[in-house]
Amino acid sequence: MQDVSSLAAQAREGRPRAVARLISLVEGASPQLREIMATLAPLTGGAYVVGLTGAPGVGKSTSMSALVTAYRKQGRRVGVLAVDPSSPFSGGALLGDRVRMSEHASDPGVYIRSMATRGHLGGLAWAAPQAIRVLDAAGCDVILVETVGVGQSEVEIASQADTCVVLLAPGMGDGIQAAKAGILEIGDVYVVNKADRDGADATARELNHMLGLGEARGPGDWRPPIVRTVAARSEGVDEVVEALEKHRAWMEEHGALHRRRLARAAREVEAIAVTALRERIADLHGDRRLSTLAEGIVAGRLDPYRAADELVAGLTEG
Repeated sequence: MQDVSSLAAQAREGRPRAVARLISLVEGASPQLREIMATLAPLTGGAYVVGLTGAPGVGKSTSMSALVTAYRKQGRRVGVLAVDPSSPFSGGALLGDRVRMSEHASDPGVYIRSMATRGHLGGLAWAAPQAIRVLDAAGCDVILVETVGVGQSEVEIASQADTCVVLLAPGMGDGIQAAKAGILEIGDVYVVNKADRDGADATARELNHMLGLGEARGPGDWRPPIVRTVAARSEGVDEVVEALEKHRAWMEEHGALHRRRLARAAREVEAIAVTALRERIADLHGDRRLSTLAEGIVAGRLDPYRAADELVAGLTEG
């Protein structure tokens, strides 16, 4: 068993080995998970969480690395959570963004962690909320979360981040099609990366047009900006940071940041409760209560919904 209090104290001091151990315990659903979360809870709330998402090939990892450099120039501690597709063999992260962000590996003010989705839909690993909390408790000022390529179902990052950045690139063929798949509803800041390529102006124009066709916004509402970058040369990155800071200031002024964090906490509690309930139901396979309810359905004495209500009532009472 790990000394959780000691690990938390070491993580707060910025010791990467302690941070790594805590995230590993969280990711592995350690029996000490509840103790870890209880210990870290008073230490959280200071980090600003920025999510980056977009179709494969738009330059998310390069943009992430450039943002880390920009924030470090401001003297901020940065945590990076790079969520990669899972290897079908080991279940581990397949791409390993730490390789692509090696320039920051020796910086004590940057902590980089790759996490595997392990089949979890939504673009995030199931343990990502807890890993974000670990980085927050470890004293990171900014936490950058990069998801796997976005698609119809992979917009979960919007529910985990304070600000969501959607990246597109010209010449991708389906850049705006990807936007149509759902990410137009989640972006707080839009970035057209690789803006030195042909078609960048057209991509920005089409994106601006589509955003204009979206939900109606009042005079005081946030209007997502479109920023053009060439992340490989760090061009436009300062403008992205400026857009992020403006969005944070707007949310704080209008109470939106608090509301977003409240909604995030509520979803997390709900997910934990549903998972616990699902585990208890899984333990019922072969249980007489489940067999009795199934017999009632087959005999026509019960409908499936009434049977499910009885099962849930029995579980919650137990």
